Amino acid sequence: MAVVVAVFFVLPLILMFWMSFNHWPLLGASKPNGVENYRALADPLFVRALWFTVKYTVVTTVVLSLVAFGMALLVQEARPGVGFFRTIYFLPAAVGLGSASLLFYGLYNTGDSPLNTLLDSIGIGPVDWLGTNNSALLSTIGMITWRFAGFYMLILLTGLQSISPTLYEAARTDGATRWQTMRHVTVPLLRPTLALMLVLSVTGSLLAFEQFFIMTGGRHDTTTLAVDIYREAFLSQDLGRAAAVSVALLLVLILINGAQLRLLRRKDVS
Repeated sequence: MAVVVAVFFVLPLILMFWMSFNHWPLLGASKPNGVENYRALADPLFVRALWFTVKYTVVTTVVLSLVAFGMALLVQEARPGVGFFRTIYFLPAAVGLGSASLLFYGLYNTGDSPLNTLLDSIGIGPVDWLGTNNSALLSTIGMITWRFAGFYMLILLTGLQSISPTLYEAARTDGATRWQTMRHVTVPLLRPTLALMLVLSVTGSLLAFEQFFIMTGGRHDTTTLAVDIYREAFLSQDLGRAAAVSVALLLVLILINGAQLRLLRRKDVS
């Protein structure tokens, strides 16, 4: 196991750090250039990509958390037909992210968009789903919510079902309302599950690539850090700069996920 970790994680990580301090063309010999690749991170294109990635991560995490939590509450209790709805909610998770992006690109395509055809039938004009900054962002978030809400619902449902029913009975006996029960019983006991879901959601959003590469191509200021890495490496053919952006993305991941876990752990202790 240690050998596998060393070969597939530690060594590539060391190589990435080494490349970030070199001018490393895709084709040709490399040469050291100190911290020039990191100085280039002050470029407005990188700053915009960083800001957009953070904005996308925040909005996506909030929307996914609320939708997945609502879905989990709807199918929490065992009753006739609940298994069917759990399956329906989870089915989109079986679709690959690249396939889901292509599917929604077809739905959003202005030329022959099935969504616009449906809207036109009820008297609403066509929508340019991917034509502006805000519409492209919201349309992509809609696809991501469809694709991942069922997966996170399953995680939250597991946490909800681990809470003893006697705690809810005790809360009702004490006269607690639904909101009070949710606030003082469900959410505190669900915190470890919420932490797992948030780490997965934030990490996946910060590493977003397929959805924007396929649906927008990074146009309309929808370039994420992962798309920026691709552009630097394979379009600009500058692996050293791409490695520097990768290091920056790794640091953002560590800082944000570390802050999340520390905050949740501090609440647990209190």
